[in-house]
Amino acid sequence: MLRTTASPIFSSFTAKPRTSRLIFKAFNVLLEDTPPSARRNASTNLTTLHQGPPTSAYVHLPFCRKRCHYCDFPIIALGSSSASNTLHEEKRQEEDDDPRIRNYVNLLVREINATRTGFDANPNLKTVFFGGGTPSLVPPKLVSLVLETLSSSFGLCPDAEISMEMDPGTFGGEKLKELMDLGVNRVSLGVQAFQDELLRACGRAHGVSEVYEAIEIVKSCGVGNWSMDLISSLPHQTLEMWEESLRLAIESQPSHVSVYDLQVEQGTKFGNVYTPGQSPLPSETQSAEFYKTASSMLRGAGYDHYEVSSYSKDGFKCKHNLIYWKNKPFYAFGLGSASYVGGLRFSRPRRLKEYTNYVADLENGAANWCGDGSVDLKDVATDIIMLSFRTSKGLELKEFGEAFGRKVVKSICKVYEPYVESGHIVCLDGMRREVVSDEFKKLVGNDEVKIEDHVRYLTLRDPDGFLLSNELISLAFGVIFP
Repeated sequence: MLRTTASPIFSSFTAKPRTSRLIFKAFNVLLEDTPPSARRNASTNLTTLHQGPPTSAYVHLPFCRKRCHYCDFPIIALGSSSASNTLHEEKRQEEDDDPRIRNYVNLLVREINATRTGFDANPNLKTVFFGGGTPSLVPPKLVSLVLETLSSSFGLCPDAEISMEMDPGTFGGEKLKELMDLGVNRVSLGVQAFQDELLRACGRAHGVSEVYEAIEIVKSCGVGNWSMDLISSLPHQTLEMWEESLRLAIESQPSHVSVYDLQVEQGTKFGNVYTPGQSPLPSETQSAEFYKTASSMLRGAGYDHYEVSSYSKDGFKCKHNLIYWKNKPFYAFGLGSASYVGGLRFSRPRRLKEYTNYVADLENGAANWCGDGSVDLKDVATDIIMLSFRTSKGLELKEFGEAFGRKVVKSICKVYEPYVESGHIVCLDGMRREVVSDEFKKLVGNDEVKIEDHVRYLTLRDPDGFLLSNELISLAFGVIFP
């Protein structure tokens, strides 16, 4: 699990929502002085945008061979072994019989069965995402049990996108084909780097030879929809190394590439020895150069940069992750995962003992799976701003104006004037044609005109606008409730 990090690049926000723990608290302080009446009035409009039953589910499978040096997410380390051994039949048998995996999956199934949504009708799930951890360590028969339980509880569309994160060295062709037979039709391969020295420095359990082996397995099994994960801003990583990783990734021809900037978290091995921005970690300027290089090389290779960290070939955007970026509701199950239903985010316990108690309480009615039922306007506002500026679509002004009011839209546009003029923000009309800065300035200065009738979207220019998203998001929050 990775997060974006360097302060001029994005915000302290989950780059890859494996547990859907979207980080919004960094900006909540900007809304602390909102009058209660304004919160109530706006809340009514905002939450109607997010009502209705989810059609997506995130499932957390926390097992890893060992904890990577940058990881602070809820995992269960099974113990490391040589990558080559993980593909042997005796190793498969060992995984199949591991009581830690079996007991956890049974607990997970209990949580799913105990979840009562309260909706009049529950549409079938259109996406399921197995994240972790390393879900490919879980035996197919237990993955099957989870899918059967989801199907029984919520229904599962025949053409549902079912994604699974998989690490090199944790699966072979036989195992992957078994998973595909169960319905897994999208693979997210955790490569991270194409240099053995960087993989060792990160504490990864695989090497470059296992990376190439995993790529060959994915291709030979006929997985048409697969993604590759890469990390930038690693300790001792040079621009030449980063360019090599990007080049080799492109040559591997995945349908999707996810690029994450390392975040150094307190309490991790990296957090104990490294300081962000100081050697051997790259400087903020170097991290920005890594980001620009990724954008240039991947877009040049035909990948659409549709979200801050996500690039895809035509037709291969991750449908599940789009649920997050569009701020739509989703279920979540498992250790440390967070759901978003009815405008409410609710996180499960991160420790196994507390999670076990939570499931027991859920079964006997002593726990509420969606929290206390109170919608906080600060969270909803933060969701809309932060998520919109992560995507190539941008902030939809008409919808935002209906929720917050015309004056707020006018104030946001006014504070963004310098950035429209500098080209960091691009204004688009309803047909997604660019509105030039001079015309935008006239609209902002005319109090008789509804800007959102002429400017439908505010988007961040790739890559320079994305690099300023922290500052731009903060400016927007500062004028929502003056």
